[in-house]
Amino acid sequence: MRRRVAVVYNEPVKSRYDQRGERAAVSGVLEAVEAAGDALLKLGYGVVKVPLSPPLPRAQEKLAALEADLVFNLFEGFAGHPETEADIAEILSALKMPFTGCPAGALRLALDKARTKVLLKGAGIKTPDFQLLRPETLSSFSLSYPCIVKPRREDASHGLSSENVVSGFPSLEKQVTAVSRYYGGQALVEHFIEGREFNVTVLGATALPVSEIDYSLPSGVPRLLTFAAKWQPDSDYFKGTRVVCPAQIEDKERENIARTALTVFGLLGCRGYARVDMRLDGAGQLNVIEANPNPDISPGSGAVRQAEAAGMTYPQFIGSIVELALENREDDGQDTPHAKKGQAGPDGAGAQPG
Repeated sequence: MRRRVAVVYNEPVKSRYDQRGERAAVSGVLEAVEAAGDALLKLGYGVVKVPLSPPLPRAQEKLAALEADLVFNLFEGFAGHPETEADIAEILSALKMPFTGCPAGALRLALDKARTKVLLKGAGIKTPDFQLLRPETLSSFSLSYPCIVKPRREDASHGLSSENVVSGFPSLEKQVTAVSRYYGGQALVEHFIEGREFNVTVLGATALPVSEIDYSLPSGVPRLLTFAAKWQPDSDYFKGTRVVCPAQIEDKERENIARTALTVFGLLGCRGYARVDMRLDGAGQLNVIEANPNPDISPGSGAVRQAEAAGMTYPQFIGSIVELALENREDDGQDTPHAKKGQAGPDGAGAQPG
């Protein structure tokens, strides 16, 4: 009897992202759902697609009623509430249902960029200096320009445009105010590193081939993977941003990038697959910018491009994700050892809590 796989995902609904022109990142999950479902069918699995919509208790009831051997977890959080991505993983763990990708602890930790950066610094991994600020705490700003202002808890490049890179106090004040208003709470302000940008997907215990983000943008335009660069094909950012995979780098640098990604994967308690984004600073040192558990795996995504560079077809890539989930079925998925020990507090040692 063939295994039955439930492909679980967030049903796109109207949210605050619509007001910001960022709906494409929400509806983009549907492409991954269709592609992963087709790949699972080709691999011989029975497939049922399970969209989830709020509130959380209703989603929990729907998951509890599932008759499946495995959940292929493509849930990215209810629109406007990215923290619910970890909630669904936690529910699946409590139900003792095997699921693909990272556990709740890793998802929750990585979503909080400040906590992640504190953890990285504590492990000796370079990451840009940062502060957490709100409009009323701007007087405590102490970093050197240029800086980039980001939402503290968002993914998919929500809230990122060229205007987020600031070189003076007026623009800093404007962006901290906007980010705090539209995305809630504190803004993460960090020193902006302008060197070469790389990312690598970790699949199980293996780092896939490294990608470089190659920018061909007008002079003075920040080299940055903005929301438009990812989701708006008609934009200059989208047209001026391309991915080179495998990256054209020396073996020593490639090994350093892969080793760093594997270390970050372990530190965050990731499982299954995750992507780590990095940049070189002015001294040629590698800095980790962000970690992204359960990144986009739709055809054409960075993770899939890297899997193909490693010689895998799309169905083989999806099959590997399933196999990893079945191997880790005994993992309770609740938290990482680091989060349990409180090594990365909610505001971060050395950060300005604002």
